[in-house]
Amino acid sequence: MRKLLWPLGLAAFALSPVPLAAQTTLTLERALEQALRHSAAITAAAREVEAADGALEQAGARRNPVLNLTLEDTRSQSRTTTATVDVPLELGGQRGARVAAAARARDVAAAELARTRAEFRSRVTEAYFAVVVAQERHALAAKAVDLATRGADVVARRAAAGKASPVEATRAQVEQAQVQLSAAEANAAWQRTRFALASLMGDGEPQFDQVSADVPNALPRPPLAELAAQLEHAPMLAAARLEVGRRRALAEVERTKAMPDVTLSLGSRRDNELGRSQAVIGLSIPLPLFDRNQGAIREANQRADRAADDELDLRRRLLVELQDASSRLAVANATLQTLQSVVLPAAQQAQEAASRGFEAGKFGVLDVLDAQRTLLQARSHYLDTLAAAHRAATDIDRVVGR
Repeated sequence: MRKLLWPLGLAAFALSPVPLAAQTTLTLERALEQALRHSAAITAAAREVEAADGALEQAGARRNPVLNLTLEDTRSQSRTTTATVDVPLELGGQRGARVAAAARARDVAAAELARTRAEFRSRVTEAYFAVVVAQERHALAAKAVDLATRGADVVARRAAAGKASPVEATRAQVEQAQVQLSAAEANAAWQRTRFALASLMGDGEPQFDQVSADVPNALPRPPLAELAAQLEHAPMLAAARLEVGRRRALAEVERTKAMPDVTLSLGSRRDNELGRSQAVIGLSIPLPLFDRNQGAIREANQRADRAADDELDLRRRLLVELQDASSRLAVANATLQTLQSVVLPAAQQAQEAASRGFEAGKFGVLDVLDAQRTLLQARSHYLDTLAAAHRAATDIDRVVGR
């Protein structure tokens, strides 16, 4: 991890709004740790896994027997008492199909938990780098205000001494006011991103003053073909694939329901008038003449087919997202290289040349301010590109589930 500093001597400009020693600095690792620990979305997904465990346990339970007691005649001398126990018998593999469906549902819940974790990590990482960029932009804006203020003061003194025109002094004041407005917007954006990150971490307001700027440029990701291969194990696609299995299992549950349950009755009948007891054996078999669960079977099969179509559609959409993010990352990294090797050094040299020329009396102060503004704009472009690179990298990580 290398510190985010401007190349070729540009580190002379401070990137932190206030001295580091007086600040509470948040790192990406600590932000992720706290956010994952306090995430309500992850907690909810974990509870769904626990609920699925309960459903799996219930699916394996056998049906309870039923105790029946019948009295015929209220007189004890002629009373007939019948006691039976009805034992439901599930046929056609109903219990096994029910357990299999519950197990698939548990797998889906676990995959959803992994997907939620991956997406939440992506959100926190993106929010963290948004703070990094806003923090750097805030520092650049403060530097621009300082430069514009000093330039306006110099032009005002030169105009008072008759060495510069009032028009030039007015232009310097306008420049200063515009830079101050930009600084106010940069400060508001910095505060907004800090609160957004704090919210993801479970805090009502930021408990940190700044984030660590010790971050590298977005590292290149594998080629698209390799990313597409990793897509097979991505949490989002895994969840969709397991959902297809769950729907197929539910269709099997509905198919087994077409086989009617048989109820076996075992008991005894006591005839007080005759003074004897008789064994009672019964068998109850529903006749599937009208309801063979055909509608539910059709519904379950169609929903299973829809889940397969949804998985295919998701696979295609994720592949498109990977292609887009991979392309954006490649362009951003190439732009960063050009900015670091060509644009920023050239802007720095132009600013230094303008400053030396101003000291030698060859350039006016507005020329110096213009060169300084060009340098600051180049740095701002660098920050925008750096943020775009990290967003693209984060999108790739979110899709493949890193």
